[in-house]
Amino acid sequence: MEILSMEGTYVLLRWVHVLAGITWIGMLYYFNFVQTPFFGTELGGTAKSAMTRGLVPNALWWFRWGAMFTFLSGFLILSAKWGHEGVPLWSGYMTLILTGALMGTLMFLNVWLVIWPAQQVVIANAETVAAGGDANPEAAGRAARAGLASRTNTLFSIPMLFFMVGAANFPSLTAGIGMGQANLALYWILALIVIFAVEINCLVGTGQGRHKPLATVSGTIHWGLLLTVLLYILMSIFL
Repeated sequence: MEILSMEGTYVLLRWVHVLAGITWIGMLYYFNFVQTPFFGTELGGTAKSAMTRGLVPNALWWFRWGAMFTFLSGFLILSAKWGHEGVPLWSGYMTLILTGALMGTLMFLNVWLVIWPAQQVVIANAETVAAGGDANPEAAGRAARAGLASRTNTLFSIPMLFFMVGAANFPSLTAGIGMGQANLALYWILALIVIFAVEINCLVGTGQGRHKPLATVSGTIHWGLLLTVLLYILMSIFL
């Protein structure tokens, strides 16, 4: 295998994709499984301001750029599969990959358009208060918005990883997919409804009960597993 060959390019892209993805999802899980619960403790509450000003900005740098390189490398891989190799979009492999890629894309957009802008407000507020200034009244709301988006990404990560790993490593999952175009269209209609319902809650959900299932780590994991099972059932029925 030559590095500059098409095969070598695929290997490099997949390596970047996996490496960046580990960085991104690793930081996502750190925020949701470690940092946020710690901030809810007595000791964590005491350390929250210092950590928000010191540790959090550095962690968010790895988080958002891990997301960027994961998205870009994944886009290039899919483009090559479709454009260079001619793998049909309605094939079993592409159906599973695109299901995962859709959730991955929403996660990427949540990072750059929701979580990072909100966290910039939160970090600036912590720095202002630490310097003796007045607190920004918008900071609490922006923190809650970032938290909901982050938990939504954690939820999405569970089925996203299942479909992406399954497409490449379990050929039996893709057997027969794409044979019936009408069923394939119905699968995508229902899958889009389910996935975008979760994303809409991320964008418009408030603290008045609409996102309570995502208020805890266990709840987020359970809903992620439920979404995985639901999408798998849709795939099994219609494909």
